[in-house]
Amino acid sequence: MKKETAKKFYITNAIPYVNAKPHIGHALEFVQSDTIARYQRMRGKETLLLCGSDENALKNVQAAEQAGRDVQDFVDENAKLFLDLARRYNVQFDVFQKGSDKDHHYPSSQELWRLCAQNGDIYKKMYEGLYCVGCEMFYTPDELGKNGECFEHPGRKLDIVSEENYFFRLSRYQDDLIRLIASDTLTIIPETRKNEMLAFLREPLQDLSISRSNARAKNWGVPVPGDDTQKIYVWFDALNIYQSGIGFGWDEATYQKWWPADLHVIGKGITRFHAVYWPAFLLSAKLELPKTLFVHGYITVEGQKMSKTLGNVIDPIELVEKYGTDPVRYYLLREIPAWEDGDFSYKKFEDRYNGDLANGLGNLVARVAALGEKARITNHESQITNQELVTIIQEVRENYEVAMREFRFHSTLEYVWQIIKAADKYINEEKPWEQEKPQVIIDLSLAILEIANLLEPFLPDTTKKIREQISFENSVLKIKKAGILFPRLSS
Repeated sequence: MKKETAKKFYITNAIPYVNAKPHIGHALEFVQSDTIARYQRMRGKETLLLCGSDENALKNVQAAEQAGRDVQDFVDENAKLFLDLARRYNVQFDVFQKGSDKDHHYPSSQELWRLCAQNGDIYKKMYEGLYCVGCEMFYTPDELGKNGECFEHPGRKLDIVSEENYFFRLSRYQDDLIRLIASDTLTIIPETRKNEMLAFLREPLQDLSISRSNARAKNWGVPVPGDDTQKIYVWFDALNIYQSGIGFGWDEATYQKWWPADLHVIGKGITRFHAVYWPAFLLSAKLELPKTLFVHGYITVEGQKMSKTLGNVIDPIELVEKYGTDPVRYYLLREIPAWEDGDFSYKKFEDRYNGDLANGLGNLVARVAALGEKARITNHESQITNQELVTIIQEVRENYEVAMREFRFHSTLEYVWQIIKAADKYINEEKPWEQEKPQVIIDLSLAILEIANLLEPFLPDTTKKIREQISFENSVLKIKKAGILFPRLSS
């Protein structure tokens, strides 16, 4: 009998390489994943959010060598930078699984290998091809740009690699993958990414190299079971962090509780690995497939791709130290379209901050708290009496749920701000500062609490501060003025 999974929600963040410190794109995905996890918890589901560090890649070894560092010390130190990024952005990872964990991750990936081998899907042969260290994968010439470069890493020369590798019979699963994706058994959001994968699958699939020689791997990584001369290829190994982090191969009870993943959150550059390679490995091993992939875009900076050469790389730690955690979370979720690329500029950031947060949400809470603290509110309704506010809140709730199911965070926040605008209109029309109108203050206070409930997955610190000023407990409305939520930024 299939296990009951309705009460749980298992979500994973993509597993970042730790060859360098994190950038603003990592912050975007961390915050998106955390928002989804908080939303699922708010809905009453037992939720687990996993991330980790992809540590067995050749690029990590090369970066450690360039820094003159021991590889293990290097990846350990950089992994801590990603954990610190999560902490600074109030992202709550329940599991952070390191790829170099020999106690849990190594035996887990070796178990996945053994299951695929038992099904006859792993074989060894000589191979020569073009290898992108940045992507950690082989490309055929027709998959490259006009200069023979990988589209993800323009300007970087590919290596010509010739060696004996183990290969996975990816071609065996082509029809299965087309059926699973076309039928939404494996759901890919947005639809454009689903169509890209179906287009890719219309061409004959080539079997996939899933190992490297010890010499090319610099003797770093998970050993191939039964062959001490080879290490498991990074994607076969790294994708399995989604399983190794919840017990696959070492804690069967925990694994059975959480797997399959309800959602993988990934960037568009690694869609093929998650929509084609990963489900093929799982099909071969006769394991359950993840249910949904949410694919987000990238962040540009003032219309240009982030680049050290251009000097436009945004440090996510400096950003949050300057502006605060929730304002940065808000910008990433509101300004960056969830399904597409989005742009960052300091001007756009400060416009959003002053317009939406300082003049919008912050000003509304401050006005109502100041009025409510002075008002004589004794007996009152526990529901909003203004019909226009009631109607708008009901419409926003419905639209909010639809947008969250589709991971359209920018739309979700736009809906919430409709309540803020309606509340501003109500207070300006009623002018409760000219004549005491307790019911107007009650209506506005309850509207603000509704806003706080809806914003909880997005702006957790702000939500807490709002509830410290306005609360409704045991049928008693309590209001007290406190500090300004979002001080205006001076230009």
